[in-house]
Amino acid sequence: MVIEKFPPVEEAQPDGLLAVGGDLEVPSLLAAYKSGIFPWPPDDDILLWFAPPKRALIFLSDFHISKSTAKHLRRAEYSFAINENFSAVIEECRRGQTRPELGTWITPSMILAYKEMHRQGHCHSIECYYKKELVGGVYGVAIGGYFAAESMFYLQSNASKLALHHLVQYLAAKDVKWFDCQVINPFLASIGATEVPRKNFMSLLSEALTKNLTLFS
Repeated sequence: MVIEKFPPVEEAQPDGLLAVGGDLEVPSLLAAYKSGIFPWPPDDDILLWFAPPKRALIFLSDFHISKSTAKHLRRAEYSFAINENFSAVIEECRRGQTRPELGTWITPSMILAYKEMHRQGHCHSIECYYKKELVGGVYGVAIGGYFAAESMFYLQSNASKLALHHLVQYLAAKDVKWFDCQVINPFLASIGATEVPRKNFMSLLSEALTKNLTLFS
């Protein structure tokens, strides 16, 4: 059954858990993202929905990469694309996230759901190629002026950072000021991510959703 309405985010538990169950149909996922909520299942048997008390965001003006990563950008062997190989990107993200120490939140059901989101034009991949071989990427959900980065991967050192850099440049050209990373971690903090209170995030989200933008054509 499609989820038409979620509980208010203020009802989330201290760890951000808001709801249990439901489905991953595209209308349900869109309703969740528009409400400041995202799915984070521990396995394929249970579906959990979260609205953390603090949200990790990257304001484009704060994004930065190291000098060594910047050197890679100047190498002619690297190229970038959007939505040329979404399936490969999400599958590589799944393989990276299924390491025991990181958990298994990109479940088979999530894979199917986000591939359908992609087919319907709501989920997108940003890809980094080295000598025409896919070596890194990011995928995420776009609604109006809002972009939520879901996961990333790399098969070559710095490739995911390069893909993120391309995403930042792309969003900046669309006059987007920030994007959602959901939950902070040391890597995100190292490239400029910051946490904002849920109330502030919801205000930013509401403004972004009103923008009549097609971020990815």
